[in-house]
Amino acid sequence: LQVPCALSQPVATSESKRFTNKHSKKALKASLTLGILLGMFFVAWLPFFVTNVTQAVCSCVPAGFFDVLTWLGYCNSTMNPIIYPLFMRDFKRAMGKFLPCCRHSGEPHPSAISLSMRNSNSGARAATSLKNVL
Repeated sequence: LQVPCALSQPVATSESKRFTNKHSKKALKASLTLGILLGMFFVAWLPFFVTNVTQAVCSCVPAGFFDVLTWLGYCNSTMNPIIYPLFMRDFKRAMGKFLPCCRHSGEPHPSAISLSMRNSNSGARAATSLKNVL
């Protein structure tokens, strides 16, 4: 007894293939970034925590070695601000808006007033949102 095969999915167009390919590249890059960050975290902090537990059980870990492992973890925390801009374009854009050293010469400098207005609920948006609430 054979059941005839029906086409359940339409034939993929070149645009849908392009979208799938672009989406899979983004997912691959995101997983690579996450893998690097987690890998560095475990390499830096796992020895510290294992040594910390060992020290609690047998008190046989030299203080100098424990200090070195602590500073290894601190170095990992120092590396995060370097790793994020290398791998995340959105992070680079956000930092470029607020840090003068990262801003392009043609971009306008945001003033303190414009930043506070943007972050507050004042202005026309507040009136419309208050009107919608009432």
